[in-house]
Amino acid sequence: MTMSYNIALNFEDGVTRFIESNAGETVADAAYRQGINIPLDCRDGACGTCKSFCESGRYDGGSYIEDALTDEEAEEGYCLTCQMKPQTDLVLRIDASSEVCKTQVSDFKSEVLGIEQLSDSTISLSLKVEDAGRLHFLPGQYVKIQVPGEQDSRSYSFSSPPGSDVATFLIRNVPGGLMSGYLTERARPGDTLTLKGPLGSFYLRDTKRPVLMLAGGTGLAPFLSMLGKVAETGCEQPIHLVYGVTTDGDLVEVETIAEYVKKIPNFTFATSVADKGSNHPLKGYVTHHLEAKHLNAGDVDVYLCGPPPMVEAVRTFFRDQGVNPVNFHYEKFTPSEVGVS
Repeated sequence: MTMSYNIALNFEDGVTRFIESNAGETVADAAYRQGINIPLDCRDGACGTCKSFCESGRYDGGSYIEDALTDEEAEEGYCLTCQMKPQTDLVLRIDASSEVCKTQVSDFKSEVLGIEQLSDSTISLSLKVEDAGRLHFLPGQYVKIQVPGEQDSRSYSFSSPPGSDVATFLIRNVPGGLMSGYLTERARPGDTLTLKGPLGSFYLRDTKRPVLMLAGGTGLAPFLSMLGKVAETGCEQPIHLVYGVTTDGDLVEVETIAEYVKKIPNFTFATSVADKGSNHPLKGYVTHHLEAKHLNAGDVDVYLCGPPPMVEAVRTFFRDQGVNPVNFHYEKFTPSEVGVS
């Protein structure tokens, strides 16, 4: 059986496309064979035009000259797609837009399977995607979902891990919201929804050090996707999640998170409620419940998803603590953007 590898190409405009590379085939050759014209000039490892960054995976870097790629750059993870040959599945960051590379987001038809009101503030949406085998995404990414009968779409992070039979999402129930109104008033099982994507640069990278996940409200969704993937593939590094909401009623999917404690060694989590009148054991914001061991003196990868005030509060907290995480990935949303509406 011929060996092949899946390669995720993340473009600078947030579009992600997946290609398949045959054993011994360079990434550039695989991309062009499948109609994606990533930046390329010499094909000889001499010009550096195809320089990209490998987020995860192993490869044979091939041969090239110093002017195209320095030893320091190669050590950091930069690579030349005209020379590199995958040895595992890869995730590559391409410094060009998808349009320039003559590709675009994909459309997927889906059928509504279920709508569940998890709380006054949160709705769970479950979809069966047609031709689901084409729907590849990285845990943490999102799609745009078109509201039936409307021209507009709304963006939501997957709460399900890649490869799931059913795609799930956490939707913020916003009074008067376009998607909220549809889900609470008109939606029925069997309805057809169109998804566009996958999109976004907020996704789980290779875990080479401890991971700290910070979720606010429906910003929990991408972390559920990430944890689902980790439960499948395993992780040797400790992972800690702090999930913060405004009121007691806003806490959802806590049992699901608790199940991941059983499935993922070294995974821990805490939940907090900002409402001072809450009966919850931990009150306040997520930054109130970060211990020195979670920050690991900055040797930590931080993933943060929540509303803009939360993102800014966390950034301020790190600055005040004198902590500079090795990697800090974040997604902030407003009521018409990722994870809400």
